[in-house]
Amino acid sequence: MVVRGATPERLQWLQEAAPGVQIVGANTAAQAVALAGTADAIMGFCSADLVAAAPRLRWIQASAAGVENCVSIPALRERGILLTNMQKIAGPVMAEHVVALTFAFARELPFYLREQGEGRWSDATSDSAGGAFRLQGRTMFIAGLGGIGMEVAQRAHALGMRVTATRASKQAAPPFVERVGTPEDLVPLIREADIVVNTLPLTASTRAMFDAGLFAAMKPGAYFINVGRGGTVVTDDLVQALRSGQLAGAGLDVTDPEPLPAGHALWKMPNVIITPHVAADTGGDVEDRWLLFRENLRRYTAGGKMLSVVDVARGY
Repeated sequence: MVVRGATPERLQWLQEAAPGVQIVGANTAAQAVALAGTADAIMGFCSADLVAAAPRLRWIQASAAGVENCVSIPALRERGILLTNMQKIAGPVMAEHVVALTFAFARELPFYLREQGEGRWSDATSDSAGGAFRLQGRTMFIAGLGGIGMEVAQRAHALGMRVTATRASKQAAPPFVERVGTPEDLVPLIREADIVVNTLPLTASTRAMFDAGLFAAMKPGAYFINVGRGGTVVTDDLVQALRSGQLAGAGLDVTDPEPLPAGHALWKMPNVIITPHVAADTGGDVEDRWLLFRENLRRYTAGGKMLSVVDVARGY
């Protein structure tokens, strides 16, 4: 097994979970390729060159939740290589980020932070598009009720919100989601939502999904929050929807392009909150990721059920 960025102490810690496995560390992609010839499993690296150099490869453990660059490698599907990611770690934290952005808009924090920066004590009506509002009784729609979307839905429901969602597979709605539709139900459900949350991965079917037509279908004055992938949104169409007032605001942890270039219109919009792809970050998430990898390593060597398995054919 080839492991990315592990200290000797970390390698020994991993070895204790899998005594019969030879575990070696690699700090660069080139080192990983050089070591891949006899590797059955790889943690933290994924590229077409690496997969081609590893004829015995059976399992890749990604170091993040997003795996679009990895699932695009044809050999993963052709060879039936198992792919796992860090969705189990990222989901709860990303859901908290969504809630934070939701609260920020509901309580008009962007406006009041600007007032604070100017040294003004202002209780006048703000210049934001939507104004303060209560979350209880509002409708949140979640595009992509996967691991991350489920975490968002639970928290929104706990706040007294009505939750609807779409997902690719037809499954019964969990008790905290009023209705779960398929992608064909996207427009009817999105029309009812006060807050639209995008947790979708970037695939051929989701690329540029949020375009002018979909923004026009949303309830006037709705808020849009994106913690999925920037490429699922047509950025120019988002800017226009914000300028026209069709959208009251947007909370963006991901953008297209990314990073967002200096001088882009989104930077200066008073009804936009931008965070630089940090929704999954916490002070302790590095250790949590190592713990998940170690548990998956233990399960893999024991023939057990793996955590956070990616459907390579679907791309998530």
